[in-house]
Formats: sequence, C-alpha cells, structure tokens
Amino acid sequence: MLKIGVFGAGHLGKIHIQQWQQIGEVELIGFYDPDDTQSEAVIAKYNVVRYTDMNSLIEAADAIDIVSPTTSHYDIAKRCLLSSKHLFIEKPLTYTLEEGMELVQLVKEANVKCQVGHVERYNPAFIAVGEQLLQPMFIEAHRLAQFNPRGTDVSVILDLMIHDIDIVLSLVKSPVKRISASGVAVLSETADIANARIEFDNGCVANLTSSRISLKNMRKMRLFQRDAYIGIDFLDKTTEIVRLKEDGAAAGPLDIPLETGAGEKKVISVEIPEVMPLNAIKTELSEFATAIIKDRPVRISVYDGYQAMDVAHQVLKKMSLHNEQHNV
Repeated sequence: MLKIGVFGAGHLGKIHIQQWQQIGEVELIGFYDPDDTQSEAVIAKYNVVRYTDMNSLIEAADAIDIVSPTTSHYDIAKRCLLSSKHLFIEKPLTYTLEEGMELVQLVKEANVKCQVGHVERYNPAFIAVGEQLLQPMFIEAHRLAQFNPRGTDVSVILDLMIHDIDIVLSLVKSPVKRISASGVAVLSETADIANARIEFDNGCVANLTSSRISLKNMRKMRLFQRDAYIGIDFLDKTTEIVRLKEDGAAAGPLDIPLETGAGEKKVISVEIPEVMPLNAIKTELSEFATAIIKDRPVRISVYDGYQAMDVAHQVLKKMSLHNEQHNV
C-alpha cells in the first residue's frame, strides 16, 4: 500500500485529501498544515491524522502531495527529494525559476517520480480531442474568473494563464521565438488581467488572455490548423471540430453544404466528439500513484512544470517592460 502525505489543507488541499481517500492501492497517512483552525476542520470532516512536524510526515510517507501556497513549494519539495520521496506538486512548480531548476536537478538525482498538477491536461474536453492529429498554427485562449482573494499571492499569469501556457507547450512541439505581453493590477498588488502573444519557431502563434476580475467565468481555447478548427470549452466540458471536406464524402448529421463560387461544392463538417465524464483531480492523483506502483512515466513531469514556469516568467518580464515603457 502506497503511503501518501499531504502538505496544505486549504481549499485545494481539502479536495486532494478527499480524493486520496477514494483512490485504491494508497493509504492517506496524514497531512501537515500550520493553521490550527483549518486543520481542525479537516480532521473533523475527513477523520485524517494531522502531523505537526514536517519531517515526521515526510519520513512516514512514500510519496508527498504538495498543495501548500506556491511560496512554500520549494522548501517542502527539497526536503522530500533529499529523502528520496516521490512528489506531486501543484502548479506553479515553484515561486522562482531558480527554485524550479534546482528541483528539476534534485528529482533527477533522487530518481523518483515527480508530477506537476496542471489539472487541465486531465479535463475531459481536452482529452476528447486527444485522438486528433493536432498541429495548430494559431491558438486563442480566454481564461476568465470572478475575483477571489485566494490565489492573489501571485499574478494572474502564474495563477490562471499558466494552465493555458502548459497546454500550448504540450501541443506545439517547437521552441518559443518571441513573446509580447501587457497586463494591469486592478484589485490586487499583482496583475489581475493580462494578455500574451507567444510566437514559435514553426510559425504557430498563441494569443492568451487571462483575467481574475471578470463578471463571468470562461475557460475556452480555440485551435486553428490547416485542415480544421477545434474549439475546447474547459468549463462546460464540450468540444467541437470543424473541417472542410469535398462534396460527396460521407455526410455527417451536422454537415453544412458550401458553395465556393466556381461551381465547386464543398461541405463544412462539424463533429462533436463524445466527452466522457471524469473527475480530473482524482484522475491525475490516481495516475500519479499508478506511475509509482507500476514504474511508469508521469504525464506532466517536473521539467514540463519548469518549462511552463519559464514561459510564464518571460511573459511577466515582457509585461513589466511594457508597463514601464507606457508609464514613462
């Protein structure tokens, strides 16, 4: 039985604790959180042991799930890796790039499994297009959320946009060529709304917008490629694929005839892939446990987490430079 310890019992930490209790082949041995009120609520609701000493929990566990504030990720993760413990770390990987790079090296030296919690990779709407040949040349994403003080310890880039950065990097297998960005702090000390344009060596362009001061929630991504348009709604968990095909090809129920003007007939084919319901957090944690038990690669490695952080920090630098130029 794989012994799991959780660091952090805040909003997301509670969800992780609940999900670990429902996953087979693992035993949630306890959690650590310095907040007494928060901890007492978790003990009462989930009947789980609270550790008051960090090192004792690390020593007793086979794997640690870090769901604490981003600023504490590095310190906890380093302690775990020096004790050769497997790690699941919520996004973003760490607070600074230097910390992230050190963790990449420590994971390699410890020879353990380390997965970063970019949960949108497990969103059923995204998984539904997994069988498609995705070679996007233009990507547009909008991730908008109503204001919530939780998470404002980091900018909207590291809080929200990093989800879309991770997905884009997983789809576009090409080095980043150029980044431009702008953003504004409205209700907190860090940027609350931001836009980034990321250009890749292969010609693909990603235009990402994130806001945590919206009146409504939205998590949509649109992929445009030579043969198709793919729309993914991460919030409503729906997907659509639009293609142009020759007239005479097998007709689908949502096909739309199209006259091109030169006597040529084509058909706009609309596909709605089946989206299988699943609990994304439970799935990512379960898959992480399976990777340890069966010695398989994790889906989102510590290096994947670092790469998303690297691009996010480049966006932050460009945003800061843009603001300085326009405040002169």
